[in-house]
Amino acid sequence: MLREPLPSFDPSAAPGEPFPLFLKWLAGAVRCGVSEPHAMALATVDREGRPDLRIVALRDATADGWAFATDADSPKSRQLTDCPQAALGFHWREQGRQIRLRGPVVRADEATAAEDFRSRLPGSRAATLVGRQSEPLADRAELAGAYAEALARVTADPDLTTPVHALFLLRPATVEFWQGAPGRGHVRLRYTAAATGWTRDQLWP
Repeated sequence: MLREPLPSFDPSAAPGEPFPLFLKWLAGAVRCGVSEPHAMALATVDREGRPDLRIVALRDATADGWAFATDADSPKSRQLTDCPQAALGFHWREQGRQIRLRGPVVRADEATAAEDFRSRLPGSRAATLVGRQSEPLADRAELAGAYAEALARVTADPDLTTPVHALFLLRPATVEFWQGAPGRGHVRLRYTAAATGWTRDQLWP
């Protein structure tokens, strides 16, 4: 069951750019106790145009874009190299809210990726060092051994970094804010990037 009442949303009072509204909604999700508010769906396509989807963590967000990390040799990294376009989706069920973003993706430089890597918890850094993301695994014992070895490396050298860690930034061309409402009178506001700034449109539910 959704919590009642759902938050209100007046598009006419929304800011001229999407990023401040995103921060406001994210802070509201945190205050509301939304489970994993930084979790988001990432959609990509491969070179044959076949779509792919997975849940990843938002690493950072600024007016310049929304950042997420992955293994440099992972399927999503290869897909983004072949087709540097993606979509992100946040779903905060407790508030009846969604945020959808679409746009080009760029890979961050090595220094920025290294800084992000060092900011992660030791277990996360160890998992990255293990690598081989999405490759077939014949024996769980092999994974346990590789992880233990990687964790020992991280523990021995807290400043250790790796080029395997890739950080990507989605720079949205469109951002849509979706607020659920009783009777399916949902409120939708779409921002579209233009040469002179952002335009806004309300959408039919």
